[in-house]
Amino acid sequence: MYNYDVLSKLSKEELIELIDIHSKNFLALDGVWFQSVERTCGMDDAMFHDAEAWKRYTVTEARRLKKFLGLLEFAGVEGLKKALLLRFNASVNENIVEVDGNTVTCTVKTCRVQSARKEKGMPFHPCKSVGFVEYEGFAKTIDPRFTCECISCFPDVTDDTCSCKWRFVLEE
Repeated sequence: MYNYDVLSKLSKEELIELIDIHSKNFLALDGVWFQSVERTCGMDDAMFHDAEAWKRYTVTEARRLKKFLGLLEFAGVEGLKKALLLRFNASVNENIVEVDGNTVTCTVKTCRVQSARKEKGMPFHPCKSVGFVEYEGFAKTIDPRFTCECISCFPDVTDDTCSCKWRFVLEE
């Protein structure tokens, strides 16, 4: 647990900055272990273990956000929108979440993972398969009626104006 005496003395701006730091640190940890497996065992093994980790983590993240937001079991499109905007990576990636009827679209305009790999001269992370595990698991934890579709994600980029784009449809 946090030392709440320390946190209670921070300003709102400092708390927001701390959230940003923690989010970046978590993303860095995710990248460091992935790159270690990628270097030693190859991309296929790294992708397998990445999917296994995200399969479990994304459900935990969604459950905690669902509780924090006080969302109902069937949180619907507005619940998913609220939760997507509060994910750990929402503070480090430029995300746009839009609702249109029974559909939620999440667009990641810029992605720290792909930007970091590009800066290091590494090939892009083929994140579509793991992204599907991550986004589908998150949405279904928020509301099990959601289906998930990848609109654009490396290596299957269909929209070059963003890093990736996901569509969630609420099936009633």
